Amino acid sequence: MDPIRNPYAPGAGQRPPELAGRDEQLHAFDVVLERVARGRPERSVVLTGLRGVGKTVLLNALRSAAVRASWGTGKLEARPDQRLRRPLSAALHVAVRELGHPAGEEVDQVLGVIKAFAQRDTAPGAKLRERWNPGIDAPAATGRADSGDIEIDLVELLTDVGGLAADVGRGVAVFIDEMQDLGPEDVSALCAACHEISQSGLPVIVVGAGLPHLPAVLSASKSYSERLFRYQRIDRLDRGAADLALVAPAEDEEAGFTPEALEAMYAATAGYPYFIQAYGKVAWDVAPRSPITVDDVAVAAPEAEAELAVGFFGSRYERATPAEREYLRAMADAATAAVEAGGDLDDIESVATSEVAAVLGRKPQSLSPARDALLKKGLIYSGERGRIAFTVPHFGRYLRTTA
Repeated sequence: MDPIRNPYAPGAGQRPPELAGRDEQLHAFDVVLERVARGRPERSVVLTGLRGVGKTVLLNALRSAAVRASWGTGKLEARPDQRLRRPLSAALHVAVRELGHPAGEEVDQVLGVIKAFAQRDTAPGAKLRERWNPGIDAPAATGRADSGDIEIDLVELLTDVGGLAADVGRGVAVFIDEMQDLGPEDVSALCAACHEISQSGLPVIVVGAGLPHLPAVLSASKSYSERLFRYQRIDRLDRGAADLALVAPAEDEEAGFTPEALEAMYAATAGYPYFIQAYGKVAWDVAPRSPITVDDVAVAAPEAEAELAVGFFGSRYERATPAEREYLRAMADAATAAVEAGGDLDDIESVATSEVAAVLGRKPQSLSPARDALLKKGLIYSGERGRIAFTVPHFGRYLRTTA
């Protein structure tokens, strides 16, 4: 089939041609936007899930919904090696510009507060010319969001931005990807700021996306975070949504799949959106004609798996040191042992750290450095004390068959 007309898009954060299985989240967010616009109390939103389930795609779709509602929006991606001030300042600068307000003294004042907040990221004692400039022409404010205490400053910053948004009859939404990578102080400050703006009824919300342990990260920072956010777990697609993700784009190109091919595709991808796009792209390219058959899927599978092994699994595996790779393989072996004891490999979400240590014949304490390093690199996560899991679906299968 014509590769130029291939509709499938296996890319990091790239929106698929059919955003299947996410109608519930999109509708719920529309309700949030409308409630906030009417002055109703509403919580900020946190999306959680494994890598490859489409959190970033959904985050971008929610931002598009906010833009359509004439909100000001800004987005940032948290990184373990970066503090919150600079990226959040840039995001809020964009959001204020998107509000579509007339220029005026009040706008310049808020921009000055954003600039003052950003410049506190500069090393203490730096001269004015050495301070980081977020590209804001207004002079930095004095005595507002510039104390150096991130919690105080963030509350003041979002309060002022929210006040401006309320004055122009709009809202502001800040979208944070990889939210679990925020530092402890930044997480605490963000929770405090969300709490304050919620109590004040200001039209500002935060929409975060992160790995499954993100709720635990937020809860460890502020006990009230469990009531502060609306948590939505983003999981693999069910069979109907997975079929739709394949069939709808194909039909737009006057092509299709046989029922047996769709069944084989679901068995291969387990409904994970990234895998669906990866297998769909290769199956389209290798199929001589429409409809795509189960034989075409069988021919495509080795190539799709090889591409995933390099770009999806391998790139992450290469980030691990030899000791960390040993730990990862032991996790996969521990999961296999659980299957042999009567479990279902696809349903085993975590293994005990003691089981990993038993596979390696070591004491759990001696493996803490490798485990902690893998946690920081985002290759594994801990949803509950004493248990760990891969952040990437089917990573254990990759380790058992390839690494």
